[in-house]
Amino acid sequence: MKISEVRELSTSDLKEKLYSLKEQLFELRRKKAVGTLERGEDVITVRRDIARVNMVLRERELSENK
Repeated sequence: MKISEVRELSTSDLKEKLYSLKEQLFELRRKKAVGTLERGEDVITVRRDIARVNMVLRERELSENK
């Protein structure tokens, strides 16, 4: 997911996306612990997506306060 795609989403969509990404990360970590995770880089990708969503949410929060 690119940052331009994240910025196009509304705030409520971003919060829903964040929730689904956190669920996805939980499942990936569970699979990693069990040993059934095929692609380890998926964890890194999801973590980066979570960071992008959090960054855009924070940018919007700061712009509202000004």
